Amino acid sequence: MNPNIFKEIALIGGGPAALLSLKHILNTNLSLQSIFIFEKDDRLGVGMPYGEKGSCKEHVANISANELPELTGSFQDYLSRFPSKQFSDFAHAEKLNPYLVIPRLLLGDYLEDQFEKLIDVAIEKGIKVYIHKNTPVKDIIPEVGTNKRFKVKVDDDNVYNVDHVILCTGHVWPVKYEGSVKGWYDSPYPPSKFKQATNFPVAVRGTSLTAIDAVKTLARLNGTFKEIDGKMIYELEPSSKNFRLDLFSKGGFLPALRFHSEDDAYSSEWTMTPQEIYEYKNNNEGFVDLNYVFEMNFKLPLQKKDPEFYSSIKNLSIEGFVKKMLSLRERTDSFKLFKAEYEEAEKSIDRKKSITWKEKLAAFSYAMNYPAKHFSAEDMLRLKSTLLPLISIIIASLPQSSYKEMMALHEAGLISLIEVDHESTVEPNLKGGGNYFYKNNEGKAVKKFYQLFIDAIGQQQMNREDFPFKSLICEEMVSPAYLRFRDQEKGLKLYSKKEENVVKSSDNIYYLNVPGLNINDHFQSINSMNQSIEGFYIMAVPFIGGLNPDYSGLDFCDTAAERIIESIANSESMKINVETLNTIEQNHRNIL
Repeated sequence: MNPNIFKEIALIGGGPAALLSLKHILNTNLSLQSIFIFEKDDRLGVGMPYGEKGSCKEHVANISANELPELTGSFQDYLSRFPSKQFSDFAHAEKLNPYLVIPRLLLGDYLEDQFEKLIDVAIEKGIKVYIHKNTPVKDIIPEVGTNKRFKVKVDDDNVYNVDHVILCTGHVWPVKYEGSVKGWYDSPYPPSKFKQATNFPVAVRGTSLTAIDAVKTLARLNGTFKEIDGKMIYELEPSSKNFRLDLFSKGGFLPALRFHSEDDAYSSEWTMTPQEIYEYKNNNEGFVDLNYVFEMNFKLPLQKKDPEFYSSIKNLSIEGFVKKMLSLRERTDSFKLFKAEYEEAEKSIDRKKSITWKEKLAAFSYAMNYPAKHFSAEDMLRLKSTLLPLISIIIASLPQSSYKEMMALHEAGLISLIEVDHESTVEPNLKGGGNYFYKNNEGKAVKKFYQLFIDAIGQQQMNREDFPFKSLICEEMVSPAYLRFRDQEKGLKLYSKKEENVVKSSDNIYYLNVPGLNINDHFQSINSMNQSIEGFYIMAVPFIGGLNPDYSGLDFCDTAAERIIESIANSESMKINVETLNTIEQNHRNIL
């Protein structure tokens, strides 16, 4: 038997990305001998968001049962086996509302259960599965000229030889001042670190779902939410009479709310295939145009679904569309707009009728990931400065329960949103906490001290120097991500002004250095010589966001995992075919 046919795959990280990778491994006819799973914590499937590292009881996912990727069993099946004692809405499987958002801890329990079931499937298929919990990986060492291409190093005494590595390490929250500056937190995670009431104002940087997580936890430490006659109210504890929350936002917007969606949660039909991408590039100077993707993946689907709304925006550029959509937001008080959007979302849910432009924009956000790494530098800059600020608001899909708590705090006069410009900063105070520097609405400089500061702007992108596996860096198997300027004169102009992250190559070509690492369409790492690294795949969100602007969520993980396993299957198939031909040729020689 040819030993090269049977391969070992290592999943570095055991969260949702690894779960969905395992799903596609088992759905594909790979000739596998072993799967190694390395997880730094004690549970599989939950990752950071769906376990105690990212959630308490009050935190809910922005996904419902009908939006979950297909796994071995449905969420309803899971509840029939394990009715929730902690969450009353999920105590009876037969009464499950499939549109109800799921508490994150409960979703984590479900994903852990599905991971265990997939492991059972793998074992039934004759695949050996080696599970290493509480096992952080210290290094991944490439091996040149051997059958096994990588060594996964846990410590000096434990090194594992594998053919393929899929990096599924998930969210990372770097520590900058937390722990050394009292009252300063570089992220709200884990939320269990907040243990005491805060009888003073608190600053929260950001208004994303990450910020809402912080708000939910701190509110419960200082008071109680109660529902009276169908209305949520918040009662402050007498010992926290000085508590309040100031949210700081560069856009000045709160996240949009969930509404009724008529489409599938996501669909491969929304995306350009690799073949379509390369055919388009061949006829377009080597680039995919953002305008083309916006037309094909937003405007045309919108035209079919909502001709009336389409007619109002069909002649608008991307910039014109964003301006139109944001103009109302900019003219309206954030919390008044928040309330109006809630009422709109409730009507959508009650009538089971979508808010079509928002639904199609979310679909576009998912679809643009795949051609995005083929954009010109100019288009990526346009995307970041125009569409992404709007998209980030819309795709948040804040659950209604979170809205009610935010409004209860607002009506109690305990939460405010402060819009700041891009030059605003926050710095640690020597006595603890932080000083916020910004300009108010009159343009006057403000310095405001907060005894407690929480940075809650969400996952920030990490670069090559942050990559934890140093042997891969030393062998130049990971490299920074760049996009070439279509208009080299524009690249020269930005380079001369030292604007953005524009660099000049040795052959005087200008590129935009985007965050994260360089990967191809199948998430393979690309080295410093612009070559794909066989057997090494990256789907760790902090390192791929530069080339995948909408990289969060189980839907993204599912599609990314599918593309990775498809790549492995194709590469193995080609190798087996070559080996078969070589065997036939050798047998022919023997006969002669």
